[in-house]
Amino acid sequence: MRLRSLLFVPADRPERFAKAAASGADAVILDLEDSVALSAKDAARAAVADYLAGSRGVPVLVRVNPLSSGMIEADLAAVLGGKPDGIVFPKAEGAKSIAALAALMAVDMPILPIATETAAAIFELGSYREVSEKLLGLTWGAEDLPAATGAISSREDDGRYTQPYEMVRSLTLFGAHAAGVAAIETVFPAIRDEAGLATYVARARRDGFTGMMALHPAQVAIINAGFTPSDEDIARARHIIAAFAENPGAGVLSLDGQMIDAPHLAQARRVLSRV
Repeated sequence: MRLRSLLFVPADRPERFAKAAASGADAVILDLEDSVALSAKDAARAAVADYLAGSRGVPVLVRVNPLSSGMIEADLAAVLGGKPDGIVFPKAEGAKSIAALAALMAVDMPILPIATETAAAIFELGSYREVSEKLLGLTWGAEDLPAATGAISSREDDGRYTQPYEMVRSLTLFGAHAAGVAAIETVFPAIRDEAGLATYVARARRDGFTGMMALHPAQVAIINAGFTPSDEDIARARHIIAAFAENPGAGVLSLDGQMIDAPHLAQARRVLSRV
């Protein structure tokens, strides 16, 4: 499943589902958790079940409520019969929580944990490699954790993450790659700031994230463009691979005045795998 962009849609707003699916997003996340009031949970579950029963233009994931909420059993009972393409798992706390969710599901369905929403979760980010076969990817969030720790904000005045949350972002990135799954960047909340979003996406791709969650359809095109290799990137990758193919057994080569070695070859192959 290609996961450059994953667009959230409140599950109690079924009139938005088709628009989200037509946005160009690689996947849609129907959200039963934070965006749905307690009084609307049952109606939201019914709306998701109805939508899953029909035809889908793109992969559809469902964000359920946390294990500790007392609502996740009802969420799963409502949506699993429609065979969503994955479950987005909020407030995940490492491999043990994935095993607990998998036991509740009792079906083989990929899971995308939001892996940094509690203080305890931070210390479990390295454990996801133990359950990598159950994962669709790994992502993080910068909103619930400050609330859990009493922090005033996760961001500086200019929008950059404060040091503790930069660390959390980095640990999620490395946890995903250690598990061999997609590293998904968290949302960019300023939905009208196109330039800011483009900068945010470029930074995420530079650092090793392979996709990102979106809050609004207007963000999707910028996210997709940012996580799609450019023609220049593709040409460079092919040039590197060809150079090594022409020099079998070489550990280091000179190409266009630069030294290249095994990490450059691995990166070139990774670029072409995303085309």
